[in-house]
Amino acid sequence: MSNDKLKIKRKLLIEGLIALIISLSVLFFYSYKFIPSNEDLESLEFFGITFTKNGYYSIQTAFYYYFNKIVPIILLLIWFITCKHWWYHAILIPIAMYTFQLYSIIFENTRKVDENELLYLLGVCMVIIPIVYFIRVKLFDKHVHGIDLDAIDAELKEYKERERLQKEQDLKGKKL
Repeated sequence: MSNDKLKIKRKLLIEGLIALIISLSVLFFYSYKFIPSNEDLESLEFFGITFTKNGYYSIQTAFYYYFNKIVPIILLLIWFITCKHWWYHAILIPIAMYTFQLYSIIFENTRKVDENELLYLLGVCMVIIPIVYFIRVKLFDKHVHGIDLDAIDAELKEYKERERLQKEQDLKGKKL
């Protein structure tokens, strides 16, 4: 099989897996309903991993909160990885938000859900927003204003070279 056919098969396989994950995301999102809602159930073992109530009313409630964060993270990651637009770095902001929220749901006091993540998100925004703005300015200058920094640099080098040659000719003229 030729290299091109292998690339096409690989691309189709990856795109098919992505489409499958996206279409199954609704099932993942509502899969907490398949977990027993018995409040007396203290732990649940699944694939060798033990899950507990983690401070929630029941294990089903805990999984409700987990899947409410995990599914959007997965979908946003797929969007981030497959996006070909110049602004795709901005997708990192909601990814970071959901990740901080998931972290607080799993490891912190469950009485306060989705409250303090804004403070953590400010640090992420302070990095991502300038990067996105810088990319936008570069693209805007190049495509709207027609400013090409490489062309300007080449023109400046050419101008300096002309000045240098002119000075050399002037020095030769004075020596004669």
